[in-house]
Amino acid sequence: MICPRCETDKVNLMVKSPVGNVWEIYICETCTYSWRSTESADKTDPKLYAQSFKIAPNEIPKLLVIPPIPPLKG
Repeated sequence: MICPRCETDKVNLMVKSPVGNVWEIYICETCTYSWRSTESADKTDPKLYAQSFKIAPNEIPKLLVIPPIPPLKG
């Protein structure tokens, strides 16, 4: 399986539906994109995934780190 966002083949099955094998959730080890098997083709097929949302695997280390959410004030 190929990740729709970064097009690597490092995709893992994260979980299956607990009843009836209705859906599965996959996650990409490279870009952490995740999707359900029931999503439309524009979310699951690398050829149909929006080009503006694609990411090159070699660019991931260069991305800004999102700061952690600070603790709530009491």
